[in-house]
Amino acid sequence: MFPASHLIVSWLVGQHLTEQRDRRIVTYSGIAPDLDGLTLLAGVEVYGQWHHVLTHGAVAAVGATIVLTALARDRFRVGLLAFLAFHLHLLCDLFGSGTAWGIVYFYPINSDEYVSPIRWELNSWQNLTVTVIALLASGRLAIRNGRTFAETVMPARWDALVVETLRKRFGTAG
Repeated sequence: MFPASHLIVSWLVGQHLTEQRDRRIVTYSGIAPDLDGLTLLAGVEVYGQWHHVLTHGAVAAVGATIVLTALARDRFRVGLLAFLAFHLHLLCDLFGSGTAWGIVYFYPINSDEYVSPIRWELNSWQNLTVTVIALLASGRLAIRNGRTFAETVMPARWDALVVETLRKRFGTAG
């Protein structure tokens, strides 16, 4: 899936948390696996060798969960949801990152690559469907709860403007 889709799906995971800070932490945990995408800065060959390896596995999941949970207010629930969001990212990538990508889940302990027998390309109807469903769910939550996934990356006033626009267009009943 595309990083923006991972962000929206991960934001949905933490929606019952009351603190914006905690929702952000869960969301960031769900996009943390793509930190290994920064290997693209070293070139396409390096990216091809290390993306879905360095931060797409159990060691990275535990590390990210520990670091991010330390920043949380509701540490227990954030820890569980952050770990879940991280693994949801891995699951989405296992199926929806294309037929050439697998996951090296136990790196650096083991370099075996795991692939799903059911995979589809990044630019597929399946990934588009997941993204549209996540957008619709986030729109419904925006109307009901007064916040969107924009709260994780934009100033609060912009998020409030998105909510206001959605409520004007679709009403306030959630």
